[in-house]
Amino acid sequence: MQMLFQWDMSQQDFTKLEAKFWKSAKAADKTRAFANKLFEGAAKDVTALDAIIVKHADNWRFERLAAIDRAILRLAIHEMNGTDTPPKVVLNEAVDLAKKFSSEESGAFVNGVLDAIHKSLKVN
Repeated sequence: MQMLFQWDMSQQDFTKLEAKFWKSAKAADKTRAFANKLFEGAAKDVTALDAIIVKHADNWRFERLAAIDRAILRLAIHEMNGTDTPPKVVLNEAVDLAKKFSSEESGAFVNGVLDAIHKSLKVN
């Protein structure tokens, strides 16, 4: 999520951003590889992910969303669509990230948007 936020702010090359990020962050190789895969996938699919957010963020203009909330939503949607992680786990982690890095209100907002997206994915 932090790499995706940094990328959104600066549009840096993935490899350079990852190298810079991992200089200060510590993680096991497996965790690092998974995080890089999620970041790169979400960044590459940002246009499609943003369209999904716009469709499901009722009464919210996309450009008014906090940058950190955009990063959390993009990452969570990508993870729900592109991994075997159970959607409920993704949703809970996204809400926790929103509460930790954004605001208590963001937790409820992220929960509502992701729940709507998850329901639409189950129907399709």
